[in-house]
Amino acid sequence: MSSSRSKQSFWFLIFVHTVLILTFAAGAATAMRGASVSTVTKATSRASSQVVLHWFRHGDLRLLDNPALIHSSKTAESCVPVFCFDDSVYGNDNRTPDTRAPHSNDRGQLKCGPRRAQFVLDSVQDLRRSLQSRGSALYVAHGKPAQVFQRLVDAWPAVPAADTAAPNGSLLTIVCQREVVREENDAVRAVQSVLRRRFPQAKVQQIWGSTMYELDDLPFATDLANMPDTFTPFRNKVEKNCQIGTPLPVPKQLSLPENFPSALKQGLEYLPTLKELGYTDAQIQQVETHDERGVLHFMVAKQPDSHDCLKDYFETRNGMLGPNYSTKFSPWLAHGNVSPRYVAAQCRKYEEERVENKSTYWVVFELLWRDFCKFFATKHGDAIFYPYGTTERTDRHKPWSTFGRNLQAWQEGRTGYPLVDANMRELVATGFMSNRGRQNVASFLAINLNHDWRCGGDFFESHLLDYDVYSNWVNWCAAAGMTGGRLNRFNISKQSKDYDQHGDYVRHWLPELAKVPNEFVHEPWKMTSFQQMEYECKLGVDYPNPIVPPSRPNPHTDRNNRGRGGHQSKGNNRHGPPDKSRKANASGSNRHQKYEMKSLQPGSFRVKES
Repeated sequence: MSSSRSKQSFWFLIFVHTVLILTFAAGAATAMRGASVSTVTKATSRASSQVVLHWFRHGDLRLLDNPALIHSSKTAESCVPVFCFDDSVYGNDNRTPDTRAPHSNDRGQLKCGPRRAQFVLDSVQDLRRSLQSRGSALYVAHGKPAQVFQRLVDAWPAVPAADTAAPNGSLLTIVCQREVVREENDAVRAVQSVLRRRFPQAKVQQIWGSTMYELDDLPFATDLANMPDTFTPFRNKVEKNCQIGTPLPVPKQLSLPENFPSALKQGLEYLPTLKELGYTDAQIQQVETHDERGVLHFMVAKQPDSHDCLKDYFETRNGMLGPNYSTKFSPWLAHGNVSPRYVAAQCRKYEEERVENKSTYWVVFELLWRDFCKFFATKHGDAIFYPYGTTERTDRHKPWSTFGRNLQAWQEGRTGYPLVDANMRELVATGFMSNRGRQNVASFLAINLNHDWRCGGDFFESHLLDYDVYSNWVNWCAAAGMTGGRLNRFNISKQSKDYDQHGDYVRHWLPELAKVPNEFVHEPWKMTSFQQMEYECKLGVDYPNPIVPPSRPNPHTDRNNRGRGGHQSKGNNRHGPPDKSRKANASGSNRHQKYEMKSLQPGSFRVKES
């Protein structure tokens, strides 16, 4: 890792991590005392195997409140933490066909761009330091998980005859966090196959652990068949019937086995570079060259009042510019550096010590939406990747457009719509985009352009620092109206005027509009030729004309049907053919409706007593 990249990455991490600490107050250690152990770990017996290989994945890179890690610590006498930089996720396509990382959905985007890859590298390094401080270590390898675990299993000492009578017939057990879509599950099945070739009765144990509410605690059927497909009914039932669990403590027992194979010890120090992961020099340069326009978003720790921003979150959450309008810890949630349950506990602590209002609730409300996305994916599986989502075909539904020039203009921030363009340029430059921005750019691509929304999902997957498979794809599916809920078509010009009244945000990211007055900055196409000369912004030269007419409805959008149906095609999707038996729930409304505030009283989320 070069000194400049290391310096900026460390600087970046410190500022946002400080935000989280200041915002939710100190005292985590006190909050963790007496923490209960989840039901999955209560029945665990240490006698079940001698060594557990704990497989850290991309959503649980932490020690605190990690149910799978607690399970590992109680399963065996010794624990070997493992992390794999999967070459089907990292890197670009300038390698040989056998080692080339596939592009997400074969639509031309890297699955993981260099900025997020560097974030993961920093997170893994931090995880390793945390483990080392507790007398443990982290084995890191570059390759497909099945290949990595093949090396681990093959290098392990032979099983003594007496050990074959262990409850699972295995000297080794592999434990990881449970995921629910095909690519992630395929990786588990491949690892399971490797393990069983040597230990026929062994299996990979998967533990639920990335949501604020436990899967088993939900007031729905085990398979979630009766879970509402829209957020508000889901929220009402969950908040009425469930409590948020107490965060789990850091495991006390994480010691490496005494007979750790010498052939593997190099992996306890190894950490790949971006170049070793397959990124080009030009891609690495993107990480090392920091766009100063994006630094402002992550400098909250330098603001004297940053420790008390939580009380105003509801009023500021739709902002797009400045340091304090949002929590900024979504990348840490996405990669599991911090758990949603811990954040909820700190919100409750803040309410008890400072103030309790709708802002303190709203952070937890957003975490519940995040839960909903994973539970929705658990219910519907890979349908969240299909062209028409979880909905059913209607004959009147128009096919998605695949017009490449429109997609390219959207990706590059050259649509002629300032709000869309500013947000897209911010994303490419920094890996970050506000919640308000995401809703607008997604609506514009899927509804205004009628473009295949999955291309937007791919682009976000590649560029977002805070990408996680469930939040990204369920949100995109919903934005396109493909979850069965009410379709929300955003009026881009109105949104721009409402949430960037003076045009500060669009001018920040679109310097070509710097001299355009407020009257035209949100709708530059309304300027006359003389005004374009006066304000030094000639349309079609300095700034593009709108790629679709602002006032004309998209002819491909059937308002009576979009959001209620659509066919699911075989092939050309991420994970294979749809489940034709899956039906859409068209009742209720989706996240973007106006919620009645009287139902969002302070303290309306409940936390279990420890």
